[in-house]
Amino acid sequence: MTAVNGRQADAAGGDTVSAVVRQWQAVHPDLDTGPMEIIGRINRCAALLQQAEDAPLRRAGLSRPEFDLLGALRRTGHELTPGELARETFSSGAAVTKRLKLLTERGLVERRVDTRDRRVAHLRLTDTGRDLVDGIMPEQLAYETAVLSVLEPSAQGELAGLLGELLGRLEGRLGALRA
Repeated sequence: MTAVNGRQADAAGGDTVSAVVRQWQAVHPDLDTGPMEIIGRINRCAALLQQAEDAPLRRAGLSRPEFDLLGALRRTGHELTPGELARETFSSGAAVTKRLKLLTERGLVERRVDTRDRRVAHLRLTDTGRDLVDGIMPEQLAYETAVLSVLEPSAQGELAGLLGELLGRLEGRLGALRA
C-alpha cells in the first residue's frame, strides 16, 4: 500500500496501472509512485473511454475532434468565429480550420462572412449538422451512463467533485502560466 493524499492506494490491485507501479517499485523502491497511481489511471480511463465512445461517431463518419466542433456550435446556441471555436474545443487555429473545411464540405457547418470585416467568418450548424449532433448525443450519454453504472451514485458524485477540483486548479495554474 502507498499513501496518496492521506489515503491508502492499493498498488497490488488488478488494473494495468497497478502492474506498472509494481514494476517501478521493484526497480526503484525509493520512488513515490502515488502520483502515477492517479495520473496513470486518469490517462488509462480516458484512453479506454475514448476508444469505446467513438463508435457512434465512427458510424456517423466523424472524428472526436470534428464532433467536438459540432457540439460546441450546438451547445453555445449561436454563431462562433474559428478563434472562438478553437478556445471552446482547446484546439489550435490550424486544426480548427482544417476540420471546418471538411465539415463545411459535408454540409454540416456553414460560414457567414462578417458584414463589417470580411476577414472574419461566423460559423453555425446547418439543419443537417444540428440533427446529426442531436441524434448522436443521446447515444453518447447512454454509453457514459452505462460505463459509470459500475459506481454507486454517491461515488460518481464524489469522483465528479474531485475531478472538477483537480481540473479547476490545473486550468487556473496553466492559465496563470500563459499570462
